Amino acid sequence: MFTGIVQNCTALKIEQTLDQFKSFSISLTERQADNLQTGASIALNGVCLTVTRIEQGRAYFDVMMETLRATNLGQLDDGALVNVERAARMGDDIGGHLMSGHVASTAALIAIDRPANNWILWFAVSPQQRRYLFSKGFVGLNGCSLTIGEVQADRFNVYLIPETLAVTTFDQAQVGTLINLEFDAHTQAIVDTLERMKGEGAL
Repeated sequence: MFTGIVQNCTALKIEQTLDQFKSFSISLTERQADNLQTGASIALNGVCLTVTRIEQGRAYFDVMMETLRATNLGQLDDGALVNVERAARMGDDIGGHLMSGHVASTAALIAIDRPANNWILWFAVSPQQRRYLFSKGFVGLNGCSLTIGEVQADRFNVYLIPETLAVTTFDQAQVGTLINLEFDAHTQAIVDTLERMKGEGAL
């Protein structure tokens, strides 16, 4: 599990590209490297990946085609910055909301408003995605736990304070950028349960 509090941004290195497969590596901070073992989980842009090798302060990951297709990891160039969070450990603060690192899909950034001291990002969503988004609810965007601002029929927004912009990749986002989207698990479970009960005539 992850907290949705991005620890840092780092450059992604593409180590190998094969048919329906890529191998990535990132540099680790001292805190991230502490007692890290092969098989541990690290989220890159909110995608939970398994550490396959640790060598000279770097962690290595193997990524299959389904993950490359369903997330924005498959579109990143060598050297692109990614949000990084090591899996939560016992005693860690849960400053955001619990996230699994299982990205549902991507959402396109369609507008950026820059009022004083914050940014407002607008994302396009499909009717299927819209079902799980509620004003003041939680959403995971590129691994960052954020509170939803306004939700409209085909879009929603989030507000970013300077601290969030400073420690994530959002300050480099441009209109058209695809962002990894993870819905709040509790919201998704409630919506799916109510829809199933309605379909069965229980409501």
